[in-house]
Amino acid sequence: MGQPAQISARPSQLKPSSKKRTHLWLLLIPLLCFLSISTPRLGLVGLGEETQRSSPPSPEPAFPDLPRHCAAIPAISTSTFEARRNTLAKRLRQLGAAAYIAEPSSSAAYYFNVSDAHWRLSERPLLFVVTPSVSATADRDGDISANVSILTPKFEATRAKLLPLSPSAYIQWAEEQDPFAVLFDALRLPSNSTVFIDGSARLFVADGLQRALPHGQVQNAPPQVVEIRERKTVEEINILKCANEATLLAIRATHKRMRIGMHESDARELVAGALAAVGLEHAGCLTLFGENAALPHGSGTNRVLQKEDFALFDCTGQLHGYWSDVTRTVALPDSSIPEDHLAIWHHVHAAQSLARVATYPGALTNHPDIVARARLMLDGYAPYFTHRLGHGIGLDVHESPYLRGVPAAQATLIQTGHTFSDEPGVYIEGKVGVRLEDCMVVEEGAPYATFLTAGVGGAALSPWEP
Repeated sequence: MGQPAQISARPSQLKPSSKKRTHLWLLLIPLLCFLSISTPRLGLVGLGEETQRSSPPSPEPAFPDLPRHCAAIPAISTSTFEARRNTLAKRLRQLGAAAYIAEPSSSAAYYFNVSDAHWRLSERPLLFVVTPSVSATADRDGDISANVSILTPKFEATRAKLLPLSPSAYIQWAEEQDPFAVLFDALRLPSNSTVFIDGSARLFVADGLQRALPHGQVQNAPPQVVEIRERKTVEEINILKCANEATLLAIRATHKRMRIGMHESDARELVAGALAAVGLEHAGCLTLFGENAALPHGSGTNRVLQKEDFALFDCTGQLHGYWSDVTRTVALPDSSIPEDHLAIWHHVHAAQSLARVATYPGALTNHPDIVARARLMLDGYAPYFTHRLGHGIGLDVHESPYLRGVPAAQATLIQTGHTFSDEPGVYIEGKVGVRLEDCMVVEEGAPYATFLTAGVGGAALSPWEP
């Protein structure tokens, strides 16, 4: 077919009634212009800029029944940071060390409330220094306190002074100077001093400090210093408990919304929303279906969840700088998990339970690992338990001490205040992977460790009840 005919008319061809309507529109145009300008003041919606300003209704929260679980848990107090530094100063005095030095790191977060999130590491070192301040009656520990200095690039000095810390001195180094020589010139330490440096400090920092103190010794902080961070206080344990509880609640909420046929990426996005809803920061979750879980730290293939598959979630998040770490291997109501895979789940569950009871004050750190491995050996699965039982947890997701089956001479004693992950697993590549993880704490007066998730039910009951 052709184009429709176009109809047009010249003004002279308009009927008289059409001319009257034209004149009417000519009268109405100025009035409409006035209204369009005046509508914001008149409160009329639909013609003016008020419509442009209006925002769409807020979307419904993804997890409306999942509250911010830890809203009432306070962060570490200023007085606690001061007490930690004084404890460190006393330990330095006992060990004959003149100073402790750290870069922005989890150790700096512990002692100075400054992490690498506050100050990103670069080739220009920013260092935190504790030296013992000794009174005239220094024969008693109570007479020793921490003297804190910050070494800062000179052009960054103002920024350094904005950090949440009030040191005794800011030591500034200019671009043409050796920062480490400037530091020791300012500290006026004896030339043969022993200086401890945090174990996470970069090699060029350690080398630079040693060159600037040629007759002294710059050493990694020894176990007597490291253990200060390892043993958690009640204040820290409360944060860790809530962070781990919140993580488990997020996994459970995600489990309820899963379906057969969804992709790994769908589940990963779902659990990310749940972790955000409970109020955790820097959260993430390893999400693996079926045989993909046989690679303990695999990245997945975005495969679809089938009825025969387990789904594994290994989730972490931060609360006030402290980490959670919880793993669940789950099935759905519509799942048809093979009997041998279900048996593996229950063997891993039994190993996790026995390992917790084997974690108590005075035991060696290799003991829980040996116990969990022996339980899986009875079932023929010990060769498929390919990693250590657990790690310490706190300001780092993985920190010392570690639960691993080393010889007794290499193990250390489990003490009150220690926190560990308890995470046995069985991984048969190409077939199935099962891991269950709850972190635990060794508390004063308790016969053995308690799961940090105990406040919301603790360990999984079955693949259907995480």
